Amino acid sequence: MTADPPLVLDIDGTLTRPEGWGIDPRIFDPLLEWEAPIVIATGKAFPYPVALCHFLGVPELVVAENGGVVYTGDDVFFTADREAAEAVAREYEAAGYSLGWGPEDTVNRWRETEIAVQYDQPVEPLRAIAAEYGLEVVDTGYAYHVKDAAPNKGDGVRTIAEHTNVDLTEAVAVGDSENDVATFEAVDRSFAVANADEAARAAADEVLADAHADGTLALLERVASA
Repeated sequence: MTADPPLVLDIDGTLTRPEGWGIDPRIFDPLLEWEAPIVIATGKAFPYPVALCHFLGVPELVVAENGGVVYTGDDVFFTADREAAEAVAREYEAAGYSLGWGPEDTVNRWRETEIAVQYDQPVEPLRAIAAEYGLEVVDTGYAYHVKDAAPNKGDGVRTIAEHTNVDLTEAVAVGDSENDVATFEAVDRSFAVANADEAARAAADEVLADAHADGTLALLERVASA
């Protein structure tokens, strides 16, 4: 028997309930008991994955905002700023569109390096405005993220590996969307849950039979100390 491999896990679509929203509580015990480091790599704003690690009871190793923020447990690295993304958001709203989150906008309130737009908002004008500022729009399946084109989750995971004991040559990653492709390229083995988009499915070493947390839980059982 060998030790559990390090894990790199997305959140939305990967640790969520079958309907796709809300953390599936079944993940808590397996991750708490996991013997190797766990990296949470997500498009969510920085506080969300930190809080998830806190409530899971695991060390806070985080790649947030699609690689825009990296936390090694000791140091925070910012690989972009949100000034240009905010300018895109202002121009998008001035053109008569909305970010879609309401006046309090808790989705973007604590976001450090990018802006997220609700998935039911028009994306083509958003892409056009973002291009004028040299930014890209990433479709995560849950929101459109306006971000610097340089940072990505894979580079964030590599930064964590450089500053911690995470061995990417042994690591297993699970994800569901195009923003997980760079993560898949950074690790030893990569898996897309059954609900993954085409980009993630094509990049993964294997597409799992089950969707959302069902797929992730089945994989954890398979690779645990095996």
